[in-house]
Formats: sequence, structure tokens, C-alpha cells
Amino acid sequence: MGVAALVLGIVSIVLGAFSAGALGWIGGIVGIVGIILGALGRKSAEVGKTGLATAGLVCSIIGTVLSIILYIACIGCAGAGIALS
Repeated sequence: MGVAALVLGIVSIVLGAFSAGALGWIGGIVGIVGIILGALGRKSAEVGKTGLATAGLVCSIIGTVLSIILYIACIGCAGAGIALS
């Protein structure tokens, strides 16, 4: 589960940082799934072998927060553009 969480975390960072609109939400959803898998991977891993799960958890949290912040910024810019015109 740790490898899956890491892959999903990296995908959520890429989708969250380099896309706006629908792909930003997909990055957030992928990040949430990565957070769940990372937490489960940390619980079920053997002692001393939680490194991949921890890395996946951290990457997933960063990707989720990044996609949410950039989506809110995109909405704010669109709202400001409408208000100015």
C-alpha cells in the first residue's frame, strides 16, 4: 500500500500544480485516496518498514492542499475578472 500511496501522491502533486479546473479536482481526489492508502500502509506495515507509506502520505497531503489552494485562487481570479469587466 505504501507504493500505491506514493504513486498517488506524486500524481496528485502533478495534477494539482499544473492544471486548473477539472483536473485540479481530480488531483485533490487522487490525493485523498493516497492519504487513505498511506495511513493504512503505515498501520499494516512491519516495524521499521513504513518509509514508503510515510512518503506517500506526505506527498498526498501536499498534493491535496496544493490542488485546493490553486483551485480557490483560480476561482478568485475569475471572480475578479468578472467584477472588473
